[in-house]
Amino acid sequence: MDSGRAGAADDEAPADDEALLARLRGAPVLAGPLPGFDPGEAPEAPGPLFARWLDLALTDGVPEPQIMTLSTAGADGAPAARVLVLRGLDTADCAFRFASDSRSPKGHDLAANPRAALTWYWPTHGRQIRMAGPVTVLGEEATRQDFTGRGKTARAAGFTGVMSAPLTGPEEYEQAGEAAGRLVAAEPGRVPATHTVYQLRAMEAEFWQADPARFHLRLRYDRTGDGWTRGLLWP
Repeated sequence: MDSGRAGAADDEAPADDEALLARLRGAPVLAGPLPGFDPGEAPEAPGPLFARWLDLALTDGVPEPQIMTLSTAGADGAPAARVLVLRGLDTADCAFRFASDSRSPKGHDLAANPRAALTWYWPTHGRQIRMAGPVTVLGEEATRQDFTGRGKTARAAGFTGVMSAPLTGPEEYEQAGEAAGRLVAAEPGRVPATHTVYQLRAMEAEFWQADPARFHLRLRYDRTGDGWTRGLLWP
């Protein structure tokens, strides 16, 4: 009996490491065409440049440009990274919002060490953006707007258990999901007590523009008082 491709793959021997590396070496990288970037024409602050790059990514149909990697470190200094969604931005202040459950691993990390880094990578444009700085917790109104502005399924997911906690199996998740769906239908304005909106205010920013000829451009900004300094970095 045909068990399907997914089941068959589970029974196959793991791929040889050298074979995988050979395939990686042959994979296309920075195929282009890539947008141009003149650091000399970049704005004095990084927020407007981020908005400019994001606007072009949206216009050109870059897949999921709102997706970013959040990197944190806990009280023990152990780093952790995960991918999540950009929930808001303040271009003038170069600040970025994201949301999570305060009981999650990233919530615990940020409570112990309220600093983080954000990274975006848009291979279609050959662009990478990095932001790093202190993280603050926003107030109740920002939290309410973020959560109630989501679809029913996303809101139900917010009531289905503690993020990253152990799960006994699919049945437990399905049962919790059904109960959460009923809760959201009965109380559409309800917000989980631990749903939290965070904001990272960048103290440093870096914009990386790839070049197929490997003459990559890296422009770094550093916040200094009420302004910014900027300069190029070796690629």
